[in-house]
Amino acid sequence: MKKRILGVLLVCVMVFSLLTACGKEEEKPASNSGTTNNTTNNATNNDSNTSTNNATNTNESEAPATNTASNGTKVGVAMPTKDLQRWNQDGDNMKKKLEEAGYVVDLQYASNDVPTQVSQIENMISSGCKVLVIASIEGDSLGTVLEQAKEKDVKVIAYDRLIMGSDAVTYYATFDNEMVGTKQGEYIEEKLGLKSGKGPFNIEIITGDPGDNNARFFYKGAMDVLQPYINNGQLVVKSGQIDFATVATQSWSTENAQNRFDAIIAANYSDGTQLDAVLASNDSTAMGVTNSLIANYEGTHSNWPIITGQDCDKPNVKNMLDGKQSMSIFKDTRTLAAKTVEMVDAIMQGKEAPINDRETYDNGTGKIPSYLCEPVFADASNYEEILIKSGYYTMDDIK
Repeated sequence: MKKRILGVLLVCVMVFSLLTACGKEEEKPASNSGTTNNTTNNATNNDSNTSTNNATNTNESEAPATNTASNGTKVGVAMPTKDLQRWNQDGDNMKKKLEEAGYVVDLQYASNDVPTQVSQIENMISSGCKVLVIASIEGDSLGTVLEQAKEKDVKVIAYDRLIMGSDAVTYYATFDNEMVGTKQGEYIEEKLGLKSGKGPFNIEIITGDPGDNNARFFYKGAMDVLQPYINNGQLVVKSGQIDFATVATQSWSTENAQNRFDAIIAANYSDGTQLDAVLASNDSTAMGVTNSLIANYEGTHSNWPIITGQDCDKPNVKNMLDGKQSMSIFKDTRTLAAKTVEMVDAIMQGKEAPINDRETYDNGTGKIPSYLCEPVFADASNYEEILIKSGYYTMDDIK
């Protein structure tokens, strides 16, 4: 009996020793700070956790650069035309910044044709865009298509041009358009010495498309500065063309601007009368004025008039350096694009977008929360600081 008990005890001791030895051998890989994988654990993971690991790997590879709201979200960007340099730059900047933020971008240009833009926006809505960024051709032409956006809860950001007559507009991203005109008017005021009582000077006026709400803001800002000098006789508009409807330029067209100024010069300045200034709302209309002056005015008059502009298009900057245009309002579209991306991000996260104006812009359905970037002017004295050192252009671009 004692021998049997002793035998059992010996077997227990041997089993305990074997178990302890096995335990010590399995602990060794765990002490390697994760540098060596245990074969048994790998086999277990492969057999029982394949789907979990695949899901984890997929999430890691698709993690957005900014926030989960942007991951794969489709954003439609509708631009009016490729005919003007500024819209090409706007579209490129917008697409680049949205894609850097993790969005899928559908960028379309409409060749200044309203039905084309409407069709493009319809396609953006039907293809699953969650946000639309729209620079409209005509501010009041999109009401019907934006009703479709509203029904599908697609948010709309009016870009640089306010969309009128639609309550589907969520935000407005633009430059301070009235300030654009104010700076143009103040430039003429300063260069002619109007504050000190100098004059009379002859001036003509040309602004933009009557369907573009911005054109009215540009005009108002400038005329608030210049109208008192017209009233007191320091500024004289020899053509008599002053009201907005008369001085507006369909489609902001250079050709239309040139044709109008051909007629103005022939009727009022062909006898040697000096034209001292032209209030031109943007660079495409300023180019039309310059072309007309070169054809009909240069060589027969002693002084080239002051000509304003807007957008700092490359040909116009070259004209500034050649003395054919005096200034152009610089609107850094990189800044505007960045603010628009912030708006898109806020919308996708269910937050309020960054805005700095709630009162100025009413589209007929109410005041639209807006972000207004501040414009500056460039001329021959500061273009290097404003345009070159900022990285917007290189010297080769404008030489």
